[in-house]
Amino acid sequence: MAKGIDHITIVGADGQMGSHFSADFAGLGLTVTGLDRDSSDEDVRAALSGCDLLLLSVPVTAMDAVLERMAPLLKAPTILCDVGSVKVMPVKAMVKRYEGPVVGTHPLFGAVVPEGFEPRVAVMPGRSRDEEAAALVGDLFTRCGYTCFASTPEDHDRAMAYIQGLNYTSTVAFLAAARDVDGIREFVTPSFKRRLDAAAKMLTQDTELFEIISEANPFLQEVSRKFMSYLSLAAGGDLDLLADRAQWWWRNDEAY
Repeated sequence: MAKGIDHITIVGADGQMGSHFSADFAGLGLTVTGLDRDSSDEDVRAALSGCDLLLLSVPVTAMDAVLERMAPLLKAPTILCDVGSVKVMPVKAMVKRYEGPVVGTHPLFGAVVPEGFEPRVAVMPGRSRDEEAAALVGDLFTRCGYTCFASTPEDHDRAMAYIQGLNYTSTVAFLAAARDVDGIREFVTPSFKRRLDAAAKMLTQDTELFEIISEANPFLQEVSRKFMSYLSLAAGGDLDLLADRAQWWWRNDEAY
């Protein structure tokens, strides 16, 4: 696959991430064509004709319907790629529907990148033969200013079961339990206020998103059981052991 990526079609180009990447790619001087749910069959055929990369920026729940419509019109060497927050299920669906090159990606940031945050993108080939396509996609995101790293769908979803899934489920469980305490609003401390602030957007604006990506992650139950085993240490009074183990992140100690 010697040809580079010059013409990109984005499904979901009118969404937050779709419009974000449309601007990025156009800024590189590339041809960008947008599709959405209202695009006609003629629009779809025209947008896919000669495109080097079809980027799916759609909810995981819409993946099957989008692939059913798009995949029959794709031909190699067009790269089929997604930007979803879970990877095992979407990558399997893309590989099943399309014989050409498949690449899964997950941009680990939203449409607005916080100041000082390094925006990273996980990139993974759908099959072993798709490694060259993954390199092309990684180069594209690198040119946009993002740091790319290689992963697999399984490694990605296991990590995100903690980063997104467990973060969501533990937060909702924590605050649901706090509701049982009469008058708790009178006792808010600065550290608790910081936790509330961090949870506010997750639970007031992004609840549906977190529910969907958590339920679609095949490793969430496994991760939740492991989390419960650590909570049992706290219930048994072994807080020192738990706190010591928790500090691995800042120690940069692989033994932890």
